Amino acid sequence: MLSFPSRQFVRATLVLGLLIAGGASVLHAQTTPLTMQQAVDLARTKNPTLLAAQQNYLSVKAQEIQAGVRQNPYLSASAQNITLGEYADNPFFYSAGVGRLFERGEKRRWRLDSARNTTAETDAQYHSTEQQTVLAVRQAFTNFIIAKAAKKLADDNLADFKHEVDIGNERYKAGDLAKLDFERLDLQLAQFETDESNAIVAAQQASDQLQVLLGIDKPRPDFDIIGDVVPPPLTLGMDDLEQKGLAARPDLKAAQAAVAVADAGIKLAYANGTADPTAEADYNRNGPDNSVGFSFNIPIRIFDKNQGNKETAKFTAQATRFTVTAAHNQVVSDVDQAYSGYVNSKILSDRYNGHYLDEAKDVLDIARFSYEHGGLALIDYLDALRDSRSVQSDALNAYQQTWLSIHQLSFVTATDIIP
Repeated sequence: MLSFPSRQFVRATLVLGLLIAGGASVLHAQTTPLTMQQAVDLARTKNPTLLAAQQNYLSVKAQEIQAGVRQNPYLSASAQNITLGEYADNPFFYSAGVGRLFERGEKRRWRLDSARNTTAETDAQYHSTEQQTVLAVRQAFTNFIIAKAAKKLADDNLADFKHEVDIGNERYKAGDLAKLDFERLDLQLAQFETDESNAIVAAQQASDQLQVLLGIDKPRPDFDIIGDVVPPPLTLGMDDLEQKGLAARPDLKAAQAAVAVADAGIKLAYANGTADPTAEADYNRNGPDNSVGFSFNIPIRIFDKNQGNKETAKFTAQATRFTVTAAHNQVVSDVDQAYSGYVNSKILSDRYNGHYLDEAKDVLDIARFSYEHGGLALIDYLDALRDSRSVQSDALNAYQQTWLSIHQLSFVTATDIIP
C-alpha cells in the first residue's frame, strides 16, 4: 500500500489552507506588538517562498503514487470480411485478445524505494529552506529592534540637546555666552536632527523588510514588534553545538538521503537490465470454427543489458557519499565560525553594557554641568557630546552583532538556542 494516498494528500492541502487563513487572521487582528517567536511562527504559515517549498514537497511525495503503479493490461480486437457469411470461400474472421507486460527484477519495489527516498531528500531540502527563512526573519526582527532603539536614542538625544540650545540661548541673551559659541552650539543641533531623520528611515525600512518576510503584501505603518535589545548569554559550548548541528542540520540530512536515493538507483538500474516478458491470450472465430491461442515473448538482452546506466548509478552513489563527508565537515566548520563570532561579539557587547555606556554617561553629565556653569569650554563640551553619541551607537552595533551571531548559531545548528 502506498504511503501517501490521495485522501491524505487532499487533507494535507486543506490543513495548509487553514494555516494560511489562520495566519492572515492573526495579522488582521494584530493589536499588540509581535515577539520574535510569533514572527517566526507567522512566517512559517505566510512566507510565499516557504509555501512554494511546501507545495514542491507535496508534488514530489505524490510521485510515490506513480512509482508504485503496475503495468496495465491491454485489449486487442480485429475483424475481417465481416460482410461475408461463415460458409463463404473466404468467411468472416473475428479475433479478440488480452495481454500484459510482467516486470521482473523487482522494478516496482526499487521505483518505490527511490521515490520514497527522494521524498525524504526533498523533505530535508524543505526544512533547509525553512531554516533559511527563519534566519532571515530573526535577522530582520533584530534589525528592526535595533533600529527602534536607535530611533529612540536619536529622539532622546535631540530633545536633550534642544534643551541645551535653549539654555545657551538664554545665556547668550544674558551676555553670558558669546555669539560664536552659541551659533556653534546651534549648528550642532543639525547633526542631532540628521541622526533622528536617518533613524526614522532605518526603522521604516527594517519594518518593511520584516513584513515582506512575514508574507504581508503591503507593509503597514502601524506594524510593531517587541524584544530585548541586550542579547542574553548562551550556556552551550562549542562541542555541544557541533553535536546538535550534526544531529539536526537539514542539508546534512538531505545529503544522507541522497545516498539512499543513489543506492536505490543502483538497484533499479540492475532491475532495468532484466528482460520483461509479455504474455497474451486470444480468441479467434473463422467462419464456423472457433479457436483460442496464446503468445509469449521476451527480449533477448544480448547487447543492451543497461550496462552504462549501471555504471553511472555506481559512480553517482559514490559521489553522494563524498557529498555527505563534505556536508559533515561543513557543519562542523559553520558551527566553529559562528561560535567564534558569537564569543567575540558577546565580549564586546558586555564591555559596552557593563562599562563604556556608564562611563560615557558619567563623562557627558560632568561635561554638561561644567559647561552650563562656565567651567568648561564649548569645544570640550562638544567633544564630550560626540564621544557619547559614538559610544551609544557603537553599543547598539555590538548588541546587534551579538544577536545576529546568536541567530547564525541557531541556523548552523538547526536548533533554537535562544534562551
